Amino acid sequence: RENVIHLCNPHLEKMKEDILYHFALGTGTHDFPAMFGDVKFVCVGGSPSRMKAFIAYIAEELGLGSPGCDYPNICAGTDRYAMYKVGPVLSVSHGMGIPSISIMLHELIKLLYHAKCSNITIIRIGTSGGIGLEPGSVVITRQSVDATFKPQFEQVILGKTVIRSTNLDEQLAKELMQCSKEINQFNTVIGNTMCTLDFYEGQGRLDGAICLYSEEEKLQYLKEAYDSGVRNIEMESSVFAAMCNLSGVKAAVVCVTLLNRLEGDQISSSHDILVEYQQRPQKLVGYFIKKSLGKV
Repeated sequence: RENVIHLCNPHLEKMKEDILYHFALGTGTHDFPAMFGDVKFVCVGGSPSRMKAFIAYIAEELGLGSPGCDYPNICAGTDRYAMYKVGPVLSVSHGMGIPSISIMLHELIKLLYHAKCSNITIIRIGTSGGIGLEPGSVVITRQSVDATFKPQFEQVILGKTVIRSTNLDEQLAKELMQCSKEINQFNTVIGNTMCTLDFYEGQGRLDGAICLYSEEEKLQYLKEAYDSGVRNIEMESSVFAAMCNLSGVKAAVVCVTLLNRLEGDQISSSHDILVEYQQRPQKLVGYFIKKSLGKV
């Protein structure tokens, strides 16, 4: 069954041209179906360099590129986001935090709609702080929860508070978990992910410029989060889940944990170890894409 992108905006039909400003793309200047019509998998992550590395990795995994091949940035006309494509895979950076990924997703969802894409899977691959997990563990998100552990994304629109669901595709999470078992290279769990508005106070860190709570209060809060099912903390998953839900897109969040927040706040692992950790979500999602395309 064809699952097409659903746009929750009747005003777009009245526009002669749609300019995706932060991508430096537009329906009047670019042929979206020709450029993106074959896309089936979209992977998004914070860093432009990480998403470029991912497209090189997936190209090699799918046998679609030669070693050392350079992949041009489709959004080279802007420095806001970077976008790369190989075969049916699109790789896009989203920056840091809810506002940045929200802007990117509005334009990405419209891009996929204008390109007439169908049966799309979008996966956020990233890094996070773990709770009660060994560093390097990978968390597949069951639900994104807010800082009060509720599975919701709250936004003020026209002066009114709007609350949206942050559930993610349960079957997709199970498929990713099965892929991790088949790879059998690192610890992977399915758990809730807490999405915060801040890296420091919002995540209960003791090492920011401002901190007006005790270490005991911090640990009590993180243990409450763990008891509610939270296994990691990041800053994008809630709006990602909410927007994909509204657009009818199958979505997942796969993040590696860089530290156990019950044991500290600062990331102290060596550069080489962190690089290897950051490759774990790429390996898992790359294997999932290969398996989905019958290449495993």
